[in-house]
Amino acid sequence: MRRLGTLLVALSLGTALAAAAGEEARPSGDGRRTLGRLLPNLGRGVVGVFDRDNLGPLVVGTMATSLAAIYDDDVADFIADPEHAFGQAVGDATQPAIVGGIALGVFVGGRFAESPRFRAMSYDLLDAFVINWAYTATLKRVIGRERPNGQNNRSFPSGHSSTAFAVAAVAEHHYGWKVGVPAYTAASVVAVSRLQQNKHHLSDVVAGAAVGYIVGRTVMRVNGEPLGNRPGVALSVTPLVDRHTRGLLVAVVF
Repeated sequence: MRRLGTLLVALSLGTALAAAAGEEARPSGDGRRTLGRLLPNLGRGVVGVFDRDNLGPLVVGTMATSLAAIYDDDVADFIADPEHAFGQAVGDATQPAIVGGIALGVFVGGRFAESPRFRAMSYDLLDAFVINWAYTATLKRVIGRERPNGQNNRSFPSGHSSTAFAVAAVAEHHYGWKVGVPAYTAASVVAVSRLQQNKHHLSDVVAGAAVGYIVGRTVMRVNGEPLGNRPGVALSVTPLVDRHTRGLLVAVVF
C-alpha cells in the first residue's frame, strides 16, 4: 500500500510523457521559457498571482473554504483514520520534497527534450512548484492554524493539496483534459488522504486546492505571454535628496 502514492504520481507523469511522445519533434523551444528567463519568470509569477484574472477563482475558493469550515468537525469524525495504510502511502509519496525532486528532474529532462510541449510543461511545472511552495509556506506561518491532530501550527492551507492541484493545473493546460482529468483526480486523492490522516481540516485542503490552482493558472498565463509584452529585467537607481533624507531608491522591474 505504501507504493500506491508513488504509483499515482508515476502514472500521471507517464501519461504526460506518452502524450508528449506523440508530438512532432522540434529541437527549439518557444523562446519564452529559457534558463536565462527562469528567475524573471518566477518573479512575474509571484506578482502575477494578484492579477485581476484570478479574482474569480479567488472568490470561489474563498467561498468554498468558508463553507467547508462549517463541516470540518463532521468530516473529521467521518473520515479520520490515521493508522490506515492508504492515507499513509499517499501522504508519504506526495510530500512536497518528493514532488519537488520530481519537478526538478522533469525540468532537467525537458532541457534536452525535442518536444516543444514537453519542454514548456517541464519548465512551468518547476515554476509552479516553487511559487506554490513560497505562498503555501508563507500562509502557514502567517495564519498559524493548529492541525487537527495537534502536531503543529502549520495546518492552513494544506501543502500536499496545493502542490497536487498546482501540478494538475499545469498538466491540464498543456495536455488538455485527457491528462487533466486523471491529474485532478490524483490531486483529489491526495487531498482526501490528508483528511484520512487527520493532518488537515476539510477547509485546509479546500484552501490548498484553491491556492494551487490559482498558482498553476498564473504560471500558465505569465509564461505564455508574447515576448513583445515583456520588458525584461531593468534596474533603476534614483537618488533621494532633501533636507532630511539622503539615500538611493533602487527598483527592479521584471
